[in-house]
Parts: sequence; structure tokens; C-alpha cells
Amino acid sequence: FVFKITAAKQQDHFFQAAYLEERDAWVRDIKKAIHRIDGGQRFARKSTRKSIRLPETINLSALYLSMKDPEKGIKELKLEKDKKVFNYCFTGTSVIDWLVSSNSIRNRKEGLMLASSLLIEGYLHPAGDTSKAAAEGLSDTPFLDLTDAYYYFPDSGFFCEGNSSDDDVVLKEEFRGMVVKQGCLLKQ
Repeated sequence: FVFKITAAKQQDHFFQAAYLEERDAWVRDIKKAIHRIDGGQRFARKSTRKSIRLPETINLSALYLSMKDPEKGIKELKLEKDKKVFNYCFTGTSVIDWLVSSNSIRNRKEGLMLASSLLIEGYLHPAGDTSKAAAEGLSDTPFLDLTDAYYYFPDSGFFCEGNSSDDDVVLKEEFRGMVVKQGCLLKQ
């Protein structure tokens, strides 16, 4: 799950993800940033609180921990769609249902706003084509309250059987050189 970026000064940088979907997400986001910058647009991370008008009283980290609670949180399932099996994931509808049942929100519209914030801030990740398309801006909201929109927690062990990477091609190379710095990537 390694990919390489060659910088303008002909320096090669290798990045290794924990699993295929994470690698593909990184490649897609980096390509999006390069495309925006090459097109003369600014590339800056917008604050979720400002763009979605999230109230200051909501603590996304605490909400995320509640959602992951093994007994009272969202149940991670094995779901199947389009001949693909998604492991350790859940539907958009189950997220909104959980938010309503935990009294975190008053209605489903508020749930969409809160779930979109969780998605944008990286507490949730899209798993299937439907949810990925919405997260990339092809829908009214980044998060979908649908039973066929799949999501997962970033540290859940999610994997998809029968999945093929989109149009990203990672060439196999022999890796040479010395490891200058080693660590984990955190998507922001």
C-alpha cells in the first residue's frame, strides 16, 4: 500500500498506508490538491465549524468515542453491495438513527449536519461508491442518510473484499535508499 510522490526538486517521497482504501483516499486527496493548485485556486482546509455552522457546545471527539462504544455505540457490520463485501462498516441511516436515539440531535436534518462534520473532520470515512461520491461533493450534503451509503471508523480494521482501486495506478518499483523519517500519516 505504498505510493510515491516526486517533488519539484526531483526528490522522491514514499508513503505507506495501513490498507488499500486508505492509500486510495490519500492518492485521491493529493491529486485533488495538486489539481486545485495547478488551476490557480487556493487550497486550504476549511474549518468545519465555520462552513457547517456547528455549535461550539458539540464535542466531536467525545461524540466519536460514544459512537465507537462496543455496547452502546454504532454496530459495525459486514455489508454487501455490487458484488463487494464491506467489513466493519455501517450505513448512513444507522448513524443518523444512533444520533437520534442518543439524544445528540433533535431531528434527522440536524443529524445530517453533525454526521457531515464527523465525516469532514475524519471521524468517519466513506466506504462505498455512493458515500464516496457524496463526500467528494457530488451530492447536496457530504454525508448521506441512506441504507446503501456505507461508512466506517478510521481505526476499525475496515476492508473491502472484491474492491478495485479507482483510476489510481500505483506502479511497482524496487525501493532503494535510506529511510529518512518513518511515522504514521494523519489525514487532515
